[in-house]
Amino acid sequence: MLVPPSGWRALALAILLGLGLAGCDDPASRPIVGIENRLPDLQFSLQAAGGRTVTQDDVRGHIALVFFGYANCPDVCPTTMARLAQLTDELGDDADEIRVLFISVDPHRDTPEMLERYVSAFQNPSALGLSGSAAETERLARRYRVSFQILEPANPGDSNYVVNHSKGVFVFDRQGEVSLLVPDIDAPGAAAALTAAVRSQIDASRAG
Repeated sequence: MLVPPSGWRALALAILLGLGLAGCDDPASRPIVGIENRLPDLQFSLQAAGGRTVTQDDVRGHIALVFFGYANCPDVCPTTMARLAQLTDELGDDADEIRVLFISVDPHRDTPEMLERYVSAFQNPSALGLSGSAAETERLARRYRVSFQILEPANPGDSNYVVNHSKGVFVFDRQGEVSLLVPDIDAPGAAAALTAAVRSQIDASRAG
């Protein structure tokens, strides 16, 4: 792990506390947490492969699962993306109702084309890799209170470095309003809870 499990737990707890979700129990221990009205609406302008600009308007009308990571991540990112691919598979015909946005926190290395190859490796047709400039990445991370830190290599010319980052998955509803946070999708019960919550949102939107 780039950060020990206790460190990841501390990052998740810091995010939740920053969102004003402290309570009698430890919110970071919950598999999924409701955070309605705790963060701004989904708003971004980033680059996808082929020179395409993608904004919140391109995913409006879908349930958006947003995860901040990077292509060279050795553990958290591939685990999270695999879990999200599993969720997509379990939704079956309803998979078209969601969009998975993998947003890079490594703007110096993660080109849109690299991210497309990375995301494609998980065989998730609902997933899209997105990147921006360093300034855009920092601004978007601040907007959603996402922590990340690029660790400078000992050799300034070495491009083999690591990025510490928080690993929560945010869920935005069809109107682009934040609804849920999964602090650790690999925690016991988290993936199942997320699948059930997404199904519930899909069913509720149809009933409405």
